[in-house]
Amino acid sequence: MPVPSASPEEVSPSAPRPASYAAAGVDIEAGERAVEQFRQWTEKATRPEVLGGLGGFAGLFKLKIGKYTEPVLAASTDGVGTKIAVAQALDKHDTIGLDLVAMVVDDLVVCGAEPLFLQDYIAVGALVPERVASIVKGIADGCQRAGCALLGGETAEHPGLMQPGDYDLSASGVGIVEADAMLSPERVRPGDVVVALGSSGLHSNGYSLARHVLLDLARMPLTGQVEEFGRTLGEELLEPTRIYAPDCMALAAETDIRTFAHITGGGLARNLSRVLPRGLVAVCDRGSWTPAPVFKLIASRGRVERAEMEQAFNMGVGMVAVLDPEDVDRALAVLTARHVPAWVLGDVRRAREVDADADGPRVLLRGEHPRF
Repeated sequence: MPVPSASPEEVSPSAPRPASYAAAGVDIEAGERAVEQFRQWTEKATRPEVLGGLGGFAGLFKLKIGKYTEPVLAASTDGVGTKIAVAQALDKHDTIGLDLVAMVVDDLVVCGAEPLFLQDYIAVGALVPERVASIVKGIADGCQRAGCALLGGETAEHPGLMQPGDYDLSASGVGIVEADAMLSPERVRPGDVVVALGSSGLHSNGYSLARHVLLDLARMPLTGQVEEFGRTLGEELLEPTRIYAPDCMALAAETDIRTFAHITGGGLARNLSRVLPRGLVAVCDRGSWTPAPVFKLIASRGRVERAEMEQAFNMGVGMVAVLDPEDVDRALAVLTARHVPAWVLGDVRRAREVDADADGPRVLLRGEHPRF
């Protein structure tokens, strides 16, 4: 039986308006405007293997199998963490995408894989096209620096779940490496040398502790000038994560690299331990480098103990290369030419040579940082 409809004159002026997606907080037209704004950036972050363009249901990448004898695909997924809170507080969103790319591609390269493509996911409380376009610009810039394609992604609006100004990022990336060229702990030998690649700052780890100390305890304003930094606190905290992937690929092409270690959450000791085989220990010298002022500021303002600092932050070492001792000079020359600060951090020894348990810690940090 048909439901009788009310005539216009019978509709109460106070009756609720019809529900809609926009009224619920999701603006589809804003999403389309955002895509048009960041299209110019994504079209630059490409590779010859990419098929089609922005807007498809899936990104397409034509893998040229003939280039490889026994190709192995590597995959990595990561995010940026609470560094996003600093970007939101300053309403500056054009560099956080660089951090996202770095966290993904610098994991891929640890096994020797060349990053091929990346896909991002951006969740927002309310879709502001200009803000999303700024974020995607950073992601596209990062992909260009890493030499990979931004193959696509997703922007999701989550009203009611997130506040209007909130957002979060994640990305997945895929790389490729020849099976016989894969880097792994099994390649590491006693006598190998550990070379540090300097970080650009905090990178994208430890921000919950950094924000707690500097903003909550020390009550330092993000816009305030900090003499030790020569810039504002916010500018220091938003310094993008260094993207090492192309530098690591250059090292792998020109030297006998055993393995890399990306120094992220857990710090130098825990991440370097992940790429060392049982029975071997990397002995590293804190005296070989001075951490950047931001680390000293956090330690002093929060009275943070050294063990806590070293497991929460990279302390100035963003990537580590383990290589044949005969290639050390060449490796340092390659990195210097590529404007990456690098130095000899230590060497690899048998556990018994340093009175260590074969099943115990695989990294020993010795000495003190100068001027820290």
